[in-house]
Parts: sequence; structure tokens; C-alpha cells
Amino acid sequence: MITKEKRFRKGNRYKKSQRGRRNWFQHISVILLSCAACIFSCVATVSMAAPENPEIEAMMREKKATEQEVVSDAAPDSASSAAADEAVVKEEESSAPLIVIDPGHGGEDDGCLGDGVFEKDINLQIALLVKTRLEEKGFRVMLPRETDEYLAKEERVELANSYQADAYISIHQNTYEGSDKSVSGIETWYDGTDNTRDNQRLASLIHKETIKSTGANERELWPIADFCVTGKTLMPACLIETGFLSNPEECRKLSDKEYQNQIAEGIAQGIDLYFHPGTMYLTFDDGPSEEYTEQILDVLKEKDVKATFFLIGEYVEKYPQVAKRVADEGHTIGIHCYRHDYGVLYESVESYLEDFWKAYDTVLAITGVKAELFRFPGGSVNAYNKDTCADIVKEMTAQGFIYFDWNASLEDTVKNPDTSQILANAAASTLNRKKVVMLAHDRVENTALCIGDLIDQFPEYEMKPLNTRIEPVRFRLPE
Repeated sequence: MITKEKRFRKGNRYKKSQRGRRNWFQHISVILLSCAACIFSCVATVSMAAPENPEIEAMMREKKATEQEVVSDAAPDSASSAAADEAVVKEEESSAPLIVIDPGHGGEDDGCLGDGVFEKDINLQIALLVKTRLEEKGFRVMLPRETDEYLAKEERVELANSYQADAYISIHQNTYEGSDKSVSGIETWYDGTDNTRDNQRLASLIHKETIKSTGANERELWPIADFCVTGKTLMPACLIETGFLSNPEECRKLSDKEYQNQIAEGIAQGIDLYFHPGTMYLTFDDGPSEEYTEQILDVLKEKDVKATFFLIGEYVEKYPQVAKRVADEGHTIGIHCYRHDYGVLYESVESYLEDFWKAYDTVLAITGVKAELFRFPGGSVNAYNKDTCADIVKEMTAQGFIYFDWNASLEDTVKNPDTSQILANAAASTLNRKKVVMLAHDRVENTALCIGDLIDQFPEYEMKPLNTRIEPVRFRLPE
């Protein structure tokens, strides 16, 4: 594929150029000699052609039409038809997701070129490796082409749609038309205008995992793809450009089998995480606050995410409308305490229970929620409750309540971190666990400011609220 470096200067963006090799002078002459109807037809073809070559497409359509006329006069191959029907039946019988891995270009359409290396060949080599890895993970995989043959982008899309594939990934290479040969890295494209398909999450995972597996330069994740293969497919789709053939060093890496395996591993892992995500339980302590809880609720509503709020009774009394909104919008409500005073709270089992029931009654009166979950201020084991934690746990459990600690944290109340540090803390603390209970605080301004980015940076997780059926994450109680 052919692109220009994306930079923003004086309000103008250098846009992605058309893919494939073009002879612009010849193209212009054709347009000038064409009638008005042909001109409009050609413009429409070019606008949808990326990342293919429109001239080659026109030539191949004419060639294919001629071939079809010849074939139509011949008797059908009954053996081939039976084999095809059998293959369709096998596809329909399987419940495993069907993934289309599309190696861009092929046949007469070479794609871009670097040091004698054709894009079409690299695309196919990587696609075949991805196919192997996905099949090892239990997926069904379809490649529109498995040899060096030409297939129009419309045919690729029609194939995926007809088989009702579950995801479509188009593999391409990049090139930079300027003089700077050092431009390198991976970028991924998806149609961000279509809210009916989960394109962003698929693209984000493949982009993220391929960067991780290769160590390549991370370029943009573009939501403005207007390609046929990303816009006309009926399933979630994206297009990944795994490197620049115009960069001699990267071109050599892209031709290397070991590096291709790294790319394939990243793409396959991204797809696997898309279909088999982990679960993250986003939890907020110490609220509600007058301002920041509302901001967080706005983002959660926009992103259709449900979370868990462990509330403080005195703040529920102070900001009852905010507490009601938490309940009304379907989030789980748990009890944190009535007053966040460690010394009084953990003085004895009796002092803890007195504070708890005061908070419980306050939450019930204002929100109507009979809370079943709770979280100890400071966690179930902390410097203030060493002598009482085991007895408190025993008593609370006997009364039917369930407590949750956490196994990941924003650390947003430690040393007043900025938003970038909060996001880094969250990423570092998950440790690739399949089940994450994330600690956050909705009385922290920077947490409210970055909550959207926090959700976006974890496409490998499905966000859910806590409930009584989940096995709790807990610290180890002292012996």
C-alpha cells in the first residue's frame, strides 16, 4: 500500500495516498478521452479502490468477464460442486468463529515495491502464518486467496459476507513516497463511522498485540478508513499495514520468516482476545463526589459500561442525587463505610459494625438499594485492622455480606499522579490476568479526566459490574 506520512501542519492533513503503483500520466489521459459518464464511473472506482490499483482492477474485470463467458458454455463440474457443498455444510456445522484473513493485492496487482520485494508476496506469507496460528487456537479461517492470484476487493468482501464471517482482517504493507526512507512502523485502519460493528475494538486489539509481539514503531490507529474491505463488510473489520517496504531495514525484516512469525503471532493474539476477552470489574471507592462522580457516570453511560461503586454514607447524605443516579443507571452499589476514619472504624468489631449499618441504612433510604457487597476502607488487611480484621470478616460473612478487595489499581490517591501516570499504573498492574478487579476513586479529578482513555486502553477486557455470583478477589488474611 502507498501512503504519505501523516502529519498535521497549518490545519492541513497529509492524507493516505492511493495504493499500488500508478502511472498518473496515463490515468489522466484516459480521463480526458472519456465521456462524462465514464468520468463519473472512474471517480467512483478510485474513491473505493484503495488499497487496490484501479487500472489493474478494470483490466481484470474485463478478463474475468471473458473467462466467465467461456465457462458458461461448458458443463458444470459435479465433483467440484459436491466438494464445495460439503465444505459449506462443514462450515455451518461448526460453532467456532470464522475469520477471514485477506492478503491484499495479488496476481497482476503487485501492490507497493521495496528492494525487489513485492507487497503481495509479503501479505500472503504473513496471512498463511496467521491462518496456522488461528487454526491452532480453534478458529475457522478463510483466505480469499492462498496463491499469487488476482481477486477484486468486491469479490473478497462478497465472499466474507456470503459465508457470514465473524471478523475480517486485511493485511497490507506500506510505503512512503517522500525522500525520507526512515519512516517505519505499524498502523491500523478501521471504519469509525459504523457503530453497528465493533470495528474499533478489533482494530485496537490487533494493533496493540502486533506492536507488542514485534516491538515495531507504533504509528496511528486510524478510524477514518473508507476502503471497500472495511466499509462494505458486514462483520467487524480492519486493515493492518505491518511495515514500510520503502524503508530498506524494515523491508528486510518484513521478508524475514522469524519477523513474519512475530507479526502473525500478534495478529492472531489480537483476534483471540477479541473473541475470548478477559473480564475487568471497574470499581470506585470513596464516592459519591459532587463533581467527579457525575463526570465518570457520563463517560460510563457514553461507553455503555457498568461499574461498581463502594459508597461512603456521609457523602451519600451530602450528594443524594448523585447516589440515586448511580443506582438508576444500573451500576452495582456496595458499602464502603459511613465515615472514612480508620482509627474509629477498626477499633473493634462493634465499632466497625456500627459504622457499617449506619452506611447501609443511609444508602438504602436514599437509593433504595439493599447492598450485598462491601469493601473495607484500606482493604481487608491494612495497618489499622491487624488485630480485628479476621473477626470482622467472620461476623460480616455470618450476616450474609460479601467483601471484595482488588488485584489491580490506578493508584490514583498515591502522590497525586497525573492522567498519564494513572493510565500507566492501571496497565502495569493488570499483569495479563483474565479476571481483574480494578481499584479507582471517584473523588479524584484526574481519574475522572482519564476514565474514557482507561476504558479504551483495555480492549482485551469486557467491563462488568460486580455481583454476588462472582468469586471474590481478596487479600490473604493473617494466620
